[in-house]
Amino acid sequence: MWLWIALACTAPPDASDRAAAAGDSAPVVDSGASSRGDRPSPPPSVVPAAERLVGFADVHGDLQATLDVLALAGLIDDDGHWAGGETVAVQTGDQLDRGDDERAILDLFERLSSEAWEAGGAFYPLLGNHETMNVELDFRYVTAGGFADFADTDYAPDDPVVSDFPPVERGRAAAFRPGGPVALTLATHNLVQQVGDTVFVHGGVLPAHAEAGLETINAEVQAWMRGEAPPPDAWLDGDGPVWTRDYSDDDVAPDCDALTRTLDRLGAERMVVGHTVQDRANPACGGRVWRLDVGMAAHYGGAPAALEVRPGRASLIEGPAAARPQTARPTRDDIWPGARGPLDATALRAGGDG
Repeated sequence: MWLWIALACTAPPDASDRAAAAGDSAPVVDSGASSRGDRPSPPPSVVPAAERLVGFADVHGDLQATLDVLALAGLIDDDGHWAGGETVAVQTGDQLDRGDDERAILDLFERLSSEAWEAGGAFYPLLGNHETMNVELDFRYVTAGGFADFADTDYAPDDPVVSDFPPVERGRAAAFRPGGPVALTLATHNLVQQVGDTVFVHGGVLPAHAEAGLETINAEVQAWMRGEAPPPDAWLDGDGPVWTRDYSDDDVAPDCDALTRTLDRLGAERMVVGHTVQDRANPACGGRVWRLDVGMAAHYGGAPAALEVRPGRASLIEGPAAARPQTARPTRDDIWPGARGPLDATALRAGGDG
């Protein structure tokens, strides 16, 4: 039986109060919901509030954990199809790495995005640092299955970018390089998504990011992934929205002052983040940030959890610990730290990949 934990939060101010507090900097909400038409791809960076809003975090290549958390939140039926009706759901990134089911998860998320839109809802998978790392062709956390899954990607034998990689990695490099087929799919996702008064991001939105604007951040990252622009270092570096731990690091207190300034700038009430594994999903800064990375993937062995936001209340939905052992699979760097020499899936499996 799933355990629902309701954590009462102060009812947020209405939209006019938030806009007044934010001044001219409050975002303009795209209100094109009266005539939905085709699903926008990529979606607007800011969309209207939903009667029911659900968020969940890192799934890291674990299809079973992904299905578990989707079912936990009432978003899919027994056949894995959208069952959330008009619910809006956001996954805060890190679909990739550390597990062998990446391709199945990416395909599932694309299908659910279409099914949710057709049902009057929405599903927004976001970009995390492991998505941006893969487009940067940083494969340190890729498993043997992760290389095998994309080995059938076509590429020119004389392509200098792809040919620089060991043969087993070339299909993945061709798939994820800027302008590659998987990178083009990822370029239809946002890095930051605001739904009504709730901001979703993998690591965190800092005041400087808010000053730049969510639309700018998303557009620059997407242009890079399409192969149309250089990497936007401001959004990809250690203080960027997919890497910062200013609101989620257990070793230091969260920067609630920066959080408040960011939310005020965006005209928002709360932020939802992943990225840093928590013992249990939890709020901080008086419920203004929710940390949802519970390590639900098999690599970590945690239990699924999601956040539900309804008018005036945010609640956690928590499931039991997965009835399967932690199965952290070795990645290329676990076996050959820093290596760039020949590497094949057989060698990886010989190194202990189960």
